[in-house]
Amino acid sequence: MAARAALRAPGAAEALAEVVLRECPPPPGALVAGFWPMGDEIDIRPLMRHLEAAGHALALPVTPPRGQPLLFRRWRFGDPLVPGGFGTSVPPEGAEAVTPQALLVPLLAFDAAGLRLGYGGGFYDRTLASLPGAWALGVAFAGQQVAKVPAGAHDVPLHGIATEAGFFRTEG
Repeated sequence: MAARAALRAPGAAEALAEVVLRECPPPPGALVAGFWPMGDEIDIRPLMRHLEAAGHALALPVTPPRGQPLLFRRWRFGDPLVPGGFGTSVPPEGAEAVTPQALLVPLLAFDAAGLRLGYGGGFYDRTLASLPGAWALGVAFAGQQVAKVPAGAHDVPLHGIATEAGFFRTEG
């Protein structure tokens, strides 16, 4: 996390949006689950604004009790957010529960095989396993790439990684 904090750069959020829209956009019409960035995560809000303007419905994750996959609630820019688990911001109770077809996935580190190092709760791995066929794109700073991420039996590779510097098609 400390190494990621040093990667913040002006214009990275907009550059990430340009890369995704140009090189690896979500499937047309897909409901896209993003996340509200925390701390030093790359800011995907410019990308989500572009996706919403292009007609994609958006959702944000809600962290359930440990051992469960993430839940998703429909969200639009301008809708309220409330504090969620682990310091997240989430749509309030009562927002429509949805199932995304595409996910923008946060991470601490990634490798060329499409494996990601997350925050240790396994929420995204359980979620991706529960959504076979969903398009999953990791989003990060280019400097978060490492030679090899340690992988376990339940780790789910991503379809690709988008950074402010470009798109990495993975082997996964």
